[in-house]
Amino acid sequence: MEAAHAAQGTMGAHPHAAGHPAGAGHPHAHMGGHPGGHPHGMGHPGGHPAGMPKGHPKGVAGGGVKIISWNTTNACNMYCAHCYRDAGCRADEELSTEEGKKLLREIAKAGFRIMIFSGGEPLTRPDILELVSYARGLGLIPVFGTNGTLIDLPMAKALKEAGACGMGISLDSLDKNKHDTFRSFPGGWDGAVRGMMNCREAGLPFQIHTTVMDWNAHELEAMTDFAVEIGAKAHHFFFLVPTGRAETIEEESLRAEAYEDVLSRIMRKQETVDIELKPTCAPQFLRIADQLGVDTRFSRGCLAGLTYCIISPRGKVQPCAYLNRELGDVRETPFDEIWAKNEVFKELRTLDYGGGCGSCNYKKACGGCRARAAYYHGGDFMAEEPWCLYHGRRGEA
Repeated sequence: MEAAHAAQGTMGAHPHAAGHPAGAGHPHAHMGGHPGGHPHGMGHPGGHPAGMPKGHPKGVAGGGVKIISWNTTNACNMYCAHCYRDAGCRADEELSTEEGKKLLREIAKAGFRIMIFSGGEPLTRPDILELVSYARGLGLIPVFGTNGTLIDLPMAKALKEAGACGMGISLDSLDKNKHDTFRSFPGGWDGAVRGMMNCREAGLPFQIHTTVMDWNAHELEAMTDFAVEIGAKAHHFFFLVPTGRAETIEEESLRAEAYEDVLSRIMRKQETVDIELKPTCAPQFLRIADQLGVDTRFSRGCLAGLTYCIISPRGKVQPCAYLNRELGDVRETPFDEIWAKNEVFKELRTLDYGGGCGSCNYKKACGGCRARAAYYHGGDFMAEEPWCLYHGRRGEA
């Protein structure tokens, strides 16, 4: 589910980074593709899994590359502690193949470009290759958020042949036991790494997605080094928003001071590696990058409702994976109409935030995490971001 947020990045490399070992990624590499990710599997808003075109939202309307994550199923072979979908078993009345194709046509009509297939575990859908091929035929760029354990070599080759442009694969620690415990899946670490190696052999670009917790924050730089060594095009970091099962582990998430420190460390690490590093559900990274003088191609932090949204397995539209508001049903209303006319989407596009976010000079670049604001402020998704220590001056960034 970490794909959605994976949608903002590309699996391209950082153009200004220092040189690195072969296989680390090139300045112009594209996976052929967001997150998210999100949030935790692949289904979060925020990084383009491999190969996505460069360019991000500019201005209040959020012009730029539009990214969408379709949680294709609630079925999953894991039971991750942080899963925002509370995935496990297939849900009743998930979109059928034909309904999925209709949705893909409407997504293309609405001007979206990056199509993230997420879950649950999207590779458990029997028709996933058919859907990928159909999306590619519509001119969409299909990428994935996956736990990687179902990517054997034949599957990696089949995905590439169908038109998949990149895979975001979750890896939460260099310690196998910690990763497997977090995802309630013995052998999950080995399976994820095998999946990466199979993608590499098949010529299918991939990136690594790591959910940042208090118990793995100390090893993030080492994990980036691992990503470089194994040939990942990017390393994306997902920061917890306590929704779904993640509510039960909220106390293991970072607090504001540690959050700021970790983002600063990631931005400093970016200057030493040739692959792209991208925090997700942590829009303050753009403010920190600016303060540290670190180059980044991103121009907007939180994309919810601007150039990003998600579709649930049953066809419900949400601003992001963690902002649990259903804004429409694609079985009843065409997606492109929901995207253009829904009042919540319109409000998100005003950038008329409350508290410090509203007066911050980084408002247009950052925007604060709207889902985290809603969780900690009684559902007010336009409230001040609670994890930010910065109190910006009035004015525009």
